[in-house]
Amino acid sequence: MGLKMRITYKDTDYVYEIINGAGITKDTAELKILLNGKTVTLHKNTNKVWMQEEGEFAIEPELAQALGRSVSLRYRM
Repeated sequence: MGLKMRITYKDTDYVYEIINGAGITKDTAELKILLNGKTVTLHKNTNKVWMQEEGEFAIEPELAQALGRSVSLRYRM
């Protein structure tokens, strides 16, 4: 897999890893992330806001946005 990265959101540390990091470009609109051992899929909508795709493991919308921004900054999306 890839490099483990860390983000702090509301005074809680989260460790995440990008599963599909090899194919990330400026036009990427979907990210697969392993967040604390669980897979989360994020989509960038038409307003350029990162949102979580429906799944059994739900996270807060603000955390999804923070994760998307973190990856965007890392990969200069």
